[in-house]
Formats: sequence, C-alpha cells, structure tokens
Amino acid sequence: MKQFTSDKQKTGKLGEDVGEKFLVKHGYLILERNYTKKWGEIDIVAEKGSVIHFVEVKAVVRKDHVSRETIDYYRPEDNVHPWKLKRLSRTIQTYLLSKKVPDDKEWQVDIMAVFLDMDKRQARVRMTENVII
Repeated sequence: MKQFTSDKQKTGKLGEDVGEKFLVKHGYLILERNYTKKWGEIDIVAEKGSVIHFVEVKAVVRKDHVSRETIDYYRPEDNVHPWKLKRLSRTIQTYLLSKKVPDDKEWQVDIMAVFLDMDKRQARVRMTENVII
C-alpha cells in the first residue's frame, strides 16, 4: 500500500477518498484506485452504465469555508496541463490493453475537484465530465 507522507499527498489521498464516496453515491462502480505505471497514474477508474470513467482528482484545502464562490473560482482543469494529459492518455491506453477492454467499449476522462474544509470536516465536489485529451 502506498504511503502518503507530505501534506500534499495526504490532501490528495483524502480528496480521492471523498471522490470515491461521491462516485459510489452517484451509482458508479469503482474498478480501481491509483492505477500506476512509471509514466503516469489514474486516480480512479470507475464504471457507470456501459461507460468506463477515468477520473483525475484535484483536491484543495480551503482555510475559509467552502462557498459557492470558491467552487466557481477554482478551476481544476487549469491544473491539468498538456503534458499531464499526454501521460494520462498513455496510462489509459495501457490500462485498456492490460485489462483487455474491448475496442468498442466507451470510455471518457473526467476531472473531479474536491474542496476540503478541514475545520468543519466538510467537502464539496464538482465534476467536469468527458474532457478531451
């Protein structure tokens, strides 16, 4: 099991935990977490209906309360740079091949922003679905 030592890693893991619960609550089946290859990682692989979702989780801790303005202001898509998308694409292709996923199986990339309010022990989630890579 992966050890998380830095604050950034702990925030990321907590964000992924929240993200997993959010997905399950919304009818997704979690297939895998932290699928890792030396060239990249997929935070969450889930399935809903007949579509596989490759979910990139971006978690942020807010010292102030997590308001609607905070959620509207923070755009996790802005932190998924072209090189990250290239690595993600390669990792997805590896996943699809290694799991022998049929070529005609539908899949998509989603970016999930998780806003953590540590004082209130609350979280808010926003999904950006079907991001083009």
